[in-house]
Amino acid sequence: MRKYFGTDGIRRIANTELTPELVYRVAKAGAYVLSKHAEHTPTILIGRDTRISGTLIESAMTAGFLSYGANVKLLGVIPTPGVAYLTKKLKADASVVISASHNTYEFNGIKYFSNKGMKIPDDIEEEIEEILESGNFNELTAHPSKIGIAEYREDLIDEYVYFLRKSFEENIEKNMKSEFSVAIDVANGATYKVAETVFQKLGINYKIINNSPDGININENCGSTHLESLKSFVKENKMSLGIAYDGDGDRCLAVDEEGNEIDGDILLAIFGNYLKENKKLKNNTIVATIMSNLGLNKFAKENNIQLNQTKVGDRYVLEEMLKNGYNLGGEQSGHIIMLDYNPTGDGILTSLMLIQILLEKNVKASQLSKIINKYPQMLVNVKVKNDKKMLYHEDDEIQKKIKHIETEFQGNGRVIIRASGTEPLIRVMLEGQELKKMEKEAQELAKLIKLKLN
Repeated sequence: MRKYFGTDGIRRIANTELTPELVYRVAKAGAYVLSKHAEHTPTILIGRDTRISGTLIESAMTAGFLSYGANVKLLGVIPTPGVAYLTKKLKADASVVISASHNTYEFNGIKYFSNKGMKIPDDIEEEIEEILESGNFNELTAHPSKIGIAEYREDLIDEYVYFLRKSFEENIEKNMKSEFSVAIDVANGATYKVAETVFQKLGINYKIINNSPDGININENCGSTHLESLKSFVKENKMSLGIAYDGDGDRCLAVDEEGNEIDGDILLAIFGNYLKENKKLKNNTIVATIMSNLGLNKFAKENNIQLNQTKVGDRYVLEEMLKNGYNLGGEQSGHIIMLDYNPTGDGILTSLMLIQILLEKNVKASQLSKIINKYPQMLVNVKVKNDKKMLYHEDDEIQKKIKHIETEFQGNGRVIIRASGTEPLIRVMLEGQELKKMEKEAQELAKLIKLKLN
């Protein structure tokens, strides 16, 4: 089990667990591993979200990179996919996003991207950990004449805005309806400036909420993890669509005009069907995770589309896509990867694709989302001791309970248990046709797991 990196980089409580000292060390080790084969002075981009701890971690990260001899371009507050896009476009050697995504403000995190604008694979993270733990760490120090230089380049965000605009403006402008309107919830996070700029430039009629970040209110009862306020806003203001991003802007969920959620599985079905109609769905395949709804499987079968499923994590979705030449994949949580545009989940890009399809087909969001019939799901998060969260599959009593529930489903449901990669949690998910029965079984299983793993 890795000591520092989880399923989405390093994520801990800022300044106590994710200390400036640790960040400094992670920067030096990361700069070494990611650029050791370069024949030039490495350049690394740094972007962050709106958390109060962002500049603290940015400063420590910058110091670590400069100490190793790498040059740094500081992008300021920018969505994660914007950093990924600029890394590839500018041919930087690597980049870092300082964010804890959908978590509350006290958390922060470090996500590395390679020179291709993609999250680094597990083996590279493991190599960074080896350097951190090795006795050679103190040797990673630049000669006084080779210390790196940092520069503020927030102007580069305009390049990302232009990319988003040029990708959709022709179709959106051609099909725009005067009565079409969108509510945008930017979660007081990294998209709070960029999203509004993009929507303005595309001429989309919009209203924006939760766009006054103060360093502490990121994801606070807003954004893609808290859709209640957006649902109410859409209905009260008679909007055509609601869009919600998460704190770092790599996720997008939507709300139809009636206030019903459009999650990542529905988005994958809508996009997959649209791309297939336009002969652009590569290898006729959608990539999702094992957490995707059984309704997505049924949709794929009925529409002769191949559905490949990976373990949970958008990095594993991307790995499968790259390995086999697919161009559409994602997670139920709203990480949607469209490789024809950007090599990572991109919330703003996802919302623009949905808007383009709605306008082109001239249908309501509620009508479009009927493309998939979802099975009810019951998800319970169980707090457990962090050092015990991987032991659920070794406990005979827990495994016996899981098998009993699966037998009760008689082939019309499933049980998925997984340990969170970023928090001391076990996620218990039941999926089937009888919601009341699932609620009872999920609570019983959660109670057993809490008893056995604490």
